[in-house]
Amino acid sequence: MSKDTKIIWFTNPEDHDYRASLSYLNLIFDNKSAKKIVKALREATMTSFKAKDIFRSSGLSLLGISNGHVEKNTKKIQAEIGLPPLLLVRDDRQRRLIIADGYHRLCSVYLIDEDADIPCKIV
Repeated sequence: MSKDTKIIWFTNPEDHDYRASLSYLNLIFDNKSAKKIVKALREATMTSFKAKDIFRSSGLSLLGISNGHVEKNTKKIQAEIGLPPLLLVRDDRQRRLIIADGYHRLCSVYLIDEDADIPCKIV
């Protein structure tokens, strides 16, 4: 695929994205803190960042197309099916970005165009 591939995004995250974020954040924070973060994500305004910048600030490794979730999202992009925005959390203690929801979507988009703007909510 190329940078000319059109990536379609939903206007807002879906309810299950927030539930997935809570599940993930409960592994990092206590339940009360995780719920507070998800509440803040729900209330946050939409913004966007370049795929490459999200990766750099998260410190995570790129998953390839051989990952089932990345492959599924890549096929959605090819079929011009919309994707939900990412949910991001600034971890001031670790000085890194936590991808609370959307890691596999980020990998799929990055493989297509590392300069792509990705809509997200960030707290």
